[in-house]
Amino acid sequence: MASEAQQGGLTEYIQHHLTHLSPHVSAGGFWSVHLDSLAVSLVLGVLFVLWFWATARKATAGVPGKTQAFIELVVEFVDGQVKDVFHGDRRFLAPLALTVFVWVFLMNAMDLLPVDLLPWILGKFGVGHFRAVPTADVNMTFAMSLTVLVLVIFYSFKAKGVGGYLHELFTAPFGAFPLLWPFNFALNLVELAAKPVSLAMRLFGNMYAGELVFMLIAGLLGAGSWALFGLGVIGYTAWGIFHILIISIQAFIFMVLTVVYISMAHDHH
Repeated sequence: MASEAQQGGLTEYIQHHLTHLSPHVSAGGFWSVHLDSLAVSLVLGVLFVLWFWATARKATAGVPGKTQAFIELVVEFVDGQVKDVFHGDRRFLAPLALTVFVWVFLMNAMDLLPVDLLPWILGKFGVGHFRAVPTADVNMTFAMSLTVLVLVIFYSFKAKGVGGYLHELFTAPFGAFPLLWPFNFALNLVELAAKPVSLAMRLFGNMYAGELVFMLIAGLLGAGSWALFGLGVIGYTAWGIFHILIISIQAFIFMVLTVVYISMAHDHH
């Protein structure tokens, strides 16, 4: 709770809230299993699918209801973005982009919940640590970006063939001269590695910073001063309103870059 900031200091309060729920055998480190991130992302993914499925079942050809109109707006927006970037068959890429955009947005939006709400509720059931924002977990953002990398490699082979893609790896961008093959291959590997790193770190950095700001403001609320409490309420409200823009932009960027990277996989050099 925010009162922890008064009892144990702001640093201890923040450290407590930055600790993930993990099994003891794998707690800590890049390869650790963060049960809170997995649980929240899974629940949000299921809710997203059920919401769109239920709306699709009730969809009408006449005047749509508010929910149907909103979902149609989102679908048309995402499809328009895909159409502008990718000029091939969009039957897989458009649903993928929609899934990425909505799912990442929902995970980002967990940052708008009061910092202590979910930890306090789950604390009643004996859960000591719980972070509610999966995209503020570098393990989660890298998992998503590595999935995108797998799709990029898959579509590179599919669009160019095994021989064509391997030929491109060794001959672009400096040409097919044999002495340049190692340099071409090294540069292409760096380019491939940079894609998941840029995807993961951009989303993680923005969401981690936003979560940290909320924790700092929450610390003011429990500092024991009415002046700081009032400042904290104003700050929390202002940052929350501004953060709506951040979570939307980050979901949009992750979606667009996913489409761009897969579209680039279809290009021949």
